[in-house]
Amino acid sequence: MATYRICLIEGDGIGHEVIPAARRVLDAAGFSAEYIDAEAGYEYYLDHGTSVPQATYDAVENTHATLFGAATSPSGEKPAGFFGAIRHLRQKYGLYANVRPTRTRPVPGAYENVDLVIVRENTQGLYVEQERRYGDTAIADTVITKDASLRIGQFAANLAMKRGRRLTVVHKANVLPVTQGLFLNTILDHAATVDGLNTSTMIVDNAAMQLVRNPQQFDVMVMTNMFGDILSDLAAGLVGGLGIAASGNVGDQFGIFESVHGSAPDIAGQGVSNPTATILAAVLMLDHLGDHETARRIDTAVNKVLTEGPRTRDLGGTAGTDEFTNAVIKALA
Repeated sequence: MATYRICLIEGDGIGHEVIPAARRVLDAAGFSAEYIDAEAGYEYYLDHGTSVPQATYDAVENTHATLFGAATSPSGEKPAGFFGAIRHLRQKYGLYANVRPTRTRPVPGAYENVDLVIVRENTQGLYVEQERRYGDTAIADTVITKDASLRIGQFAANLAMKRGRRLTVVHKANVLPVTQGLFLNTILDHAATVDGLNTSTMIVDNAAMQLVRNPQQFDVMVMTNMFGDILSDLAAGLVGGLGIAASGNVGDQFGIFESVHGSAPDIAGQGVSNPTATILAAVLMLDHLGDHETARRIDTAVNKVLTEGPRTRDLGGTAGTDEFTNAVIKALA
C-alpha cells in the first residue's frame, strides 16, 4: 500500500514533459506513492472555460502534497473568465509562504558557495490583482496586513533558526512607509523575541545589488510578494538559471511544489526541456513530507549528473529531457 497520495498537475507547455520526468525519478528512488493526475492552466481554460476544474480541487484537498509543472499566463488583457492557475491555488489554499532555495550547483557560470533561501509572502502585496483604470490612468492596490506579515515573519524566523540563524528583511519602507513599514516593523517586532536570531534589514534595490556582488552574505531573506518574485529569479541566475530553480508553496494544511520556470511554449513538445527544476521541486516536497533520506538521494543524484553530464541545452549540453532523466535514475542506482 502506498505511503502517500500525490497530486500531479502538468499544467501547460513543458509541464507535460517535466512532471512525468520527476515522477520517473521518484519511482526509481523508491518513493511509495499513489499518484492522482489533475488538470489546470491556460490550456485547460481554452478547452473548458475555466483554469481549474472542481476535480483538481478535490485532488489537491485529498492528497498529501501536489507537484505542479508549469503555467502559462497570457500578457495583456486577460481573457474573460481566465485566472492564473498557480496564483489562484496559492490564494485558495492559504499557501502563504513561497520558499525558493538558491544553492550553488555544479553547472557552468554558477557563483561559488551560495546557499540562501528567499521566503516570499505569497498571498498579498500587489498580487491581490486589484486593478482599475480611469481613462489614461491605471491604479493597482497593494494589500499588506499585520496578521499576514506576522505569519510570514514567524515562518522565516523559524527557518532561519534551523539554518544559519541569520534573517534579512527586505523592504521599501523608505518610500512606502505605511504598507512596507507595516510589513517591516511587524517582522522586526517578532524577530526581537526569537533568542539567538540575528536580524538585519535591507532596502530592496540594495538587496538586488548585494545578491549580485556578494550573495554569500545571505542566509534567509524574507520579503513581500512582488519583491520575492523578482529577486528569487535574480538569485536563480546566480547558480545556473531557472532550469534548476525549484520552489514550494506552503500553508498550514497544504503544500504545492513547482518549478520556477514558465511553460516555455517555444520548446514545448520537442523533448528538450530541462526537468531539473521539477525534480528538485519533488525534493522539496519530500522534505516537506518528512522523507529526508529519499530527498537527499535524489538531490545527490542530480548533482552527480550536473557534474558529469549529460547536461541539457540550457546548461550548455545537448541532452534531451529523457536522456537527462535516465542519467539521474542511473545515478540513483
